[in-house]
Amino acid sequence: MNFKLKIVDKFIFSQVFQATLVCLFLFSIVWIAPEILKNMIGDVLAHKIGVQEGLFRLVHELPKVLAKALPVSILLGATFTFDKLSKDSELSILRGIGLSFTRIMAPVLVLGVVLTIGCYFVGDRLIPRSCMRIHGGYQYNNHFVYIQKDEKERPKQGVIVSNFTRKGIKNVIVVNFAPDTHDDVATFKTILFAPYALKFDDKWILPEATEYLINENGIFEKITSVKDYPVIEGSDAKDVYDLMLSGTKRDRDFTNAQLWYYTRLLKKQDFQDEHNFMLAKFYQRFFHPLTCVLFAMIGCLLGFAPPRSVRLVGFTLAVGLIFAYYITLPFFDLMAEKGVMWPFMSAALPIVGFVVVIFVAKKMKDL
Repeated sequence: MNFKLKIVDKFIFSQVFQATLVCLFLFSIVWIAPEILKNMIGDVLAHKIGVQEGLFRLVHELPKVLAKALPVSILLGATFTFDKLSKDSELSILRGIGLSFTRIMAPVLVLGVVLTIGCYFVGDRLIPRSCMRIHGGYQYNNHFVYIQKDEKERPKQGVIVSNFTRKGIKNVIVVNFAPDTHDDVATFKTILFAPYALKFDDKWILPEATEYLINENGIFEKITSVKDYPVIEGSDAKDVYDLMLSGTKRDRDFTNAQLWYYTRLLKKQDFQDEHNFMLAKFYQRFFHPLTCVLFAMIGCLLGFAPPRSVRLVGFTLAVGLIFAYYITLPFFDLMAEKGVMWPFMSAALPIVGFVVVIFVAKKMKDL
């Protein structure tokens, strides 16, 4: 009996594995063709990039597609395989010799666990690495604004960086606010401009800056040159620098450890909306791979049907489930960002929904 079970397990595993590979290939082609491949071909034809560079970008876009394709592929692969086994009465024979449906789909769950590990690795390692390669080490050219506040939560100093990379901070404007406000509007005390800034562990320094003194009426009184002007002093110096560089990235550009560190920075600096959004994305890094196991179970349940039942019903439900999952993710992200829903809950709710689907489907199938 054990020998026969091993043969059955190998057969079911191989059938689902092959169907999953086919679905993975087809889904990747469908996902890449409309936008990624079109843009790459357009850039090559417009001579913006060479063919080699275009292929390089295409290869490094694949991990992003793979993270979405793995759960979808095993769902469709399991649905197709069990639908075929049902129509050929092979599932009825296996159940007739005393195997429960849970035992029959055990090899599919093993494949789901393998894909779960792979999906987690892709999100944590491959995607951030591919983004780093495409972006050339994150050589950004963006604006950054940081406002320091006093004990009464009034603006104290504003730092505006117009151009920065990992190699330097350029075109810095520092606005020092007056301690008093008029009609709840903060007024300026001085404004400084510096062509560049130097970052140290405990402060930023403006080696050469032009300072504009402003009176209480908002009129320039005096323009002077200053040397080695300190800004963003103390522990905030490193935090703000890391926040500036990290703020140019998307959530997929971070490894899990980097994303967790970034969420801590956002919370410390009181960027509440961005903190909620990134924290939800961090939790999704752990919940999303679990869909491989859940989708494997759902695929088996959707594929199981009496031999003479209507075909393609399971596929229709599977496609609808995929569509519902990916189209609602931005909604849950928005709920977390606006504080309507806890980030952990927004990330976990789809998983809870899939567990409910499994119980409902199992009950309806009378298994």
